[in-house]
Amino acid sequence: MLSRLMSGSSRSLEREYSCTVRLLDDSEYTCTIQRDAKGQYLFDLLCHHLNLLEKDYFGIRFVDPDKQRHWLEFTKSVVKQLRSQPPFTMCFRVKFYPADPAALREEITRYLVFLQIKRDLYHGRLLCKTSDAALLAAYILQAEIGDYDPGKHPEGYSSKFQFFPKHSEKLERKIAEIHRTELSGQTPATSELNFLRKAQTLETYGVDPHPCKDVSGNAAFLAFTPFGFVVLQGNKRVHFIKWNEVTKLKFEGKTFYLYEKKIILTYFAPTPEACKHLWKCGIENQAFYKLEKSSQVRTVSSSNLFFKGSRFRYSGRVAKEVMESSAKIKREPPEIHRAGMVPSRSCPSITHGPRLSSVPRTRRRAVHISIMEGLESLRDSAHSTPVRSSSHGDTFLPHVRSSRADSNERVAVIADEAYSPADSVLPTPVAEHSLELMLLSRQINGATCSIEEEKESEASTPTAADVEALGGELRALCQGHGRPEEEQAMVCLQNPFSDEPVH
Repeated sequence: MLSRLMSGSSRSLEREYSCTVRLLDDSEYTCTIQRDAKGQYLFDLLCHHLNLLEKDYFGIRFVDPDKQRHWLEFTKSVVKQLRSQPPFTMCFRVKFYPADPAALREEITRYLVFLQIKRDLYHGRLLCKTSDAALLAAYILQAEIGDYDPGKHPEGYSSKFQFFPKHSEKLERKIAEIHRTELSGQTPATSELNFLRKAQTLETYGVDPHPCKDVSGNAAFLAFTPFGFVVLQGNKRVHFIKWNEVTKLKFEGKTFYLYEKKIILTYFAPTPEACKHLWKCGIENQAFYKLEKSSQVRTVSSSNLFFKGSRFRYSGRVAKEVMESSAKIKREPPEIHRAGMVPSRSCPSITHGPRLSSVPRTRRRAVHISIMEGLESLRDSAHSTPVRSSSHGDTFLPHVRSSRADSNERVAVIADEAYSPADSVLPTPVAEHSLELMLLSRQINGATCSIEEEKESEASTPTAADVEALGGELRALCQGHGRPEEEQAMVCLQNPFSDEPVH
C-alpha cells in the first residue's frame, strides 16, 4: 500500500505541463515543464531560445482565471501561480523599461525593447503629440521596408500600415513624407535605435497603465516608469514623483496609498486583486530603479503593521547591477530574425482596414449581447473606470494637500488628446465580452477591423440604426477632446490588455 502511494506521488511530481509563451513579435515558444518547476526555469528556457543575455528587463505575464494580470514570480512554482488548467499560455514582455534604451549593450536587446514600444504605440499606451507620432511611425516604416522606392511604394503606401489605434490621411501623408525625405539610408538597426531615442523622451515612455479612480470618482491611470511614479489624467501628467521621493507604498483592499515626504496620494483600484498587483509592481519598480545593490532589498508589508497584510520581496537584480553586468558581455552579436512585414495578431504593421476618412465597412462581426443591456451593465459596473474628464488641477490627499502637487513642474501636457489606453467603458479586469465590445467601439470610432472580423452573411451585419444608437451612447460616455477627429493619432476606446492571453 505504501509503495503504491509513493509511486502515485512520484508520478504526480513528474507530470509534465505544456506551456506556450507568446513573444514580442507574436511568434510562440512552446515547451514542457515539471509540476514543481519554478518561474526562473521557464524564463531561462525562454531567454536561451531568444539568445538573450540582458534579460533582467523582461518578464513573463499571465492572466489568472479571474481575468487579473500578473507577472510570473521566478521563485515560485509556475503551476501554482497560474491556477488554471493546462496547457498554459503566457506572454513575454518588457517588465522594467531601460532608462536609456540606446545604452543597451546588445542589438538583440534593443530590438526586443523596440518591439515592446511598438506595441505600446499601437495599443495607445505610448501617447504622444501628432508630430512625434509621425516621426515614430516613419522610423518603424524605415526599419520594416527600408528606403523609399517609387517603383515599390505607390502613393498612399503608408496607409497599408497600422501604427496607432486610429489615424488620419493627413497623418499618413506626414509619415510618408518623413520616410521619403529624411530617413533614406538608415538600416533597420539604426532606425530602431533612433525610434528608441525618440520614444525615451516622451512622458508616457515605460508606462504600463493601471486604471484607477481618485477619491472624487474621476478616472486616472497610475504607472511606474524608470524615473518615478506618474499619474495621468486627461491629456496631462498630473503627478510625477521621483523614486527617491517615494517613502512608502501601501494598499488595503481596493485602496492604494503612495507616501511622499509631505503628501499621501490615494487611489482606488477596480478590485482588491488589481490593487495588490499595482502595489507589487510598485515595490518591484522602486527596488529595481532606486537601489544601488540587490543586497539592499527588504521584505515589504502592505500594512503599517509588519505582521498584518501582504508581504512581498523583489527577487531580482537592480538596474545598476544590470548595467554593470551588461558592460562585461563579450561575444559575437547574435543573429536577429526580424519579423519584418509579417502581420501579427495583436500588433500588426500591415492592415487593410479603412482610415478615419474612409467609408466604414458594411459587414461586421456581430456582437452577441444586447446593446442597451451591455451599456447599462457597464455604466453600473463596480469595476468600471469612468470616462468623464478629470479636473487636472485636483489631487486627492486624505491627510495633507501639497501646493507642489498642482505646480507647473508636476503638470505636463503629454499629447493633443486625453490619455485613454483602455476601452474605458469596459470592466477591469477584462470582461468576457471585452473583445466584442472593443471591436464594435472601434467600428464606431472608425478604426480598422481585421478580415476575420467580417461576416459574409447579411444577418451578422448590425443595422445603421443599431450602430448609430450605440455610437450615441458611447460618445456620450467618452468625451471629445477639442480637436478635429481626423487630426487625432490615437483612439479614445482602445484596450491596453488586448495583447494578453485570457484563459
